[in-house]
Amino acid sequence: MSETSMRLDKWLWAARFFKTRKLAAEAVQGGHVHLNGQRTKPGKTVQVGSRLHIRKNGLEWKIEVLELPAQRRPAREAVNFYREDEQTRLKRQEITARRRAEREATPIRTDKRPSKRDRRLIHKFKQGSL
Repeated sequence: MSETSMRLDKWLWAARFFKTRKLAAEAVQGGHVHLNGQRTKPGKTVQVGSRLHIRKNGLEWKIEVLELPAQRRPAREAVNFYREDEQTRLKRQEITARRRAEREATPIRTDKRPSKRDRRLIHKFKQGSL
């Protein structure tokens, strides 16, 4: 917290947007992270008040940097390093809820045939005995 600026990839890692600094650097180089509305490099310095636009796995974050941590902290504390735009937060929650519902609605595919026990459970389920 004593620093006045830090590397973008290090901040993304410390704020727990990416599991490793290498993944953070690759995302920045790939154009998935914009700093103050511009495409940038992983070594660019981030300061308090900087605005970031992050795209990851079809989800988006628009955030403002509030704190520059000296080290990586637990997720509960990492959310205090930034302030997120309310619209992107709501949109992201809607997308994750929809993905969760789609995943639950799709049947699980396996490579093997059902066992005798599995077949009994399937028959019970189809007959409505469960």
